[in-house]
Amino acid sequence: MSNMKVCVLFRPLNSKELSEFGDAVSVQGINSESFIIKDEKEHEFDLSFDRVFYQGSEQADIYEFLALPIVQGALDAINGTIITYGQTGAGKTYSMEGPSIVDCESRKKGLLQRVVDGLFEAIMKSEKPNKYTIKLSMVEIYMEKVRDLFDLSKDNIQIKESKVHGIILNGTTEVTISNSAEALQSLSVRENETMCFHMRRFIRFGSDMAVHVAENKFGKLILVDLAGSEKVEKTGAEGKILEEAKTINQSLTALGKVINAMTSSTPGKPTHIPYRDSKLTRILQDALGGYSQTALLCCCSPSPSNSSESLSTLRFGARAKHIKASVHVSCKEDLANNKDVTVYTNVDESRERILAKLRERMTAEDVQLLEELFVLEGIFFDPNSVEEMEAAYKDVTSRTISSFRKAVEELSTVVEKMKWENATLKASLKASEEFYQHQLERRSLCLIL
Repeated sequence: MSNMKVCVLFRPLNSKELSEFGDAVSVQGINSESFIIKDEKEHEFDLSFDRVFYQGSEQADIYEFLALPIVQGALDAINGTIITYGQTGAGKTYSMEGPSIVDCESRKKGLLQRVVDGLFEAIMKSEKPNKYTIKLSMVEIYMEKVRDLFDLSKDNIQIKESKVHGIILNGTTEVTISNSAEALQSLSVRENETMCFHMRRFIRFGSDMAVHVAENKFGKLILVDLAGSEKVEKTGAEGKILEEAKTINQSLTALGKVINAMTSSTPGKPTHIPYRDSKLTRILQDALGGYSQTALLCCCSPSPSNSSESLSTLRFGARAKHIKASVHVSCKEDLANNKDVTVYTNVDESRERILAKLRERMTAEDVQLLEELFVLEGIFFDPNSVEEMEAAYKDVTSRTISSFRKAVEELSTVVEKMKWENATLKASLKASEEFYQHQLERRSLCLIL
C-alpha cells in the first residue's frame, strides 16, 4: 500500500499582486518538502508534502518527479491519474498545458505535452515498440454533464463501470495516435474553446490516454485540470455564470467529501464513499479508490492576498495525502483465469442474463423498475455477476431512499410555508371582517341618530 503522491507549486507573483503588495509573500520555504505559510491573521502553519516547487521552478522538474513514474507505469499496464487543483489563476492550466499545447518552447511545456512525449519515447526505447497502441479521448464536465470535446454532439455521456476496465465514459470518441505531434495536434483542435472555458473558470478538463499492450494488457492515464476552487463570492459571478460556479463548487465539495470519507474510515468498519454524488467523483473513482497511481499538484499563489484560498488548497492536499493506493496491472486475463466469470461483449445480452436471474426471485414489475433505475444511474455496463448487480441494487436503493427523504423534507417545508401563508390569510380575512363589521355598526348608529 502506498500513499497518493501530493506536491505543491507556488507560482510567481503576478502583476496585480505586485502592485497591491509589492514582493511580499506569505510563504517561507524550509526545504524541498516543507514550508511555513501565514494566514490573513498572520498565524503560521508548518506543512510538509512529497515535494514543494517554489517560484521559479522548472516545468521539467515537476514532470520528472510527479508524472514520469506514472507514465512508466502506464506502459506496464498500471492505471495512472494526474490532477491539478487550486483557485483560479493559481497556475493549474499553465502547469498542465504551458502557454500553448502545440506552439510552445521546450522549456515551458506543461505536463500534458511532456506526458505525451514521455509515452512515445518510452515506447520507442522498448524492445517491441509495435506491441503498443495508444488511444486518446478528451472530455469536460459542464453543469454536471460530461461532454466529448472531439464530438460536441455527444454532450451527455453516460458513466459506466466494468469489472475489467473500471470506470468508463461510454461512447466517448477515441482517437488512435501514432506519435507525439499527432497526439498534440488532436488535443489542440479543442484548445481555443477549452481555454475560453478556463478563462471563465467553469470547466473541468480531462485527457484520457489508453495504452494497450499487445492483446491482453492495457493501462489508462488520465490528466485532470480542475476548475477553480475559490469561493463563489470572490468570483463576482452573476446570473447564469453564478449558477455554473455553484455547480462547480458542488462538485469540488463532493470531491472533498469523498477524500474525507476515504481518510476517516475506521479499520474493520467500512465507510460509505459517496462517489456517485457528482460526475467528477464518479469519473475519478478509480483514481481516488486506490486502483491507480495518482498524483495531485496543488497550485497556490504565494501572495498574502490569496492566503485564505491557498490554505484551503493545501488542507485539501494534506488530506488527500493519506489516501492509500493498491495498484495492479490491468489485464484481460484477470477474467479469463476466473472460471466462475463469463465475459459478455454484448451489453443487452449481459443485462438480460442478470434480469433473468432476478426474475426468478422478484415480480416482473419490480424487475422493470430496477432496470429503469439502473439505466438512469448508468450502472448497466457488462455486469459480470449477480453479486455485482445486487451490490448495485443496494447502492441505488440507498440513493433512492435518500432522494425520497429529500423530497419529503422539501414537501414538509412547502407544507409549513403553506400553513404559515394560510394562517396569515385567515388573520387578514378576520381583520377585514372585523373592519367591515365595525363600519356597518357605525353606519347603523348614524342612521338611528
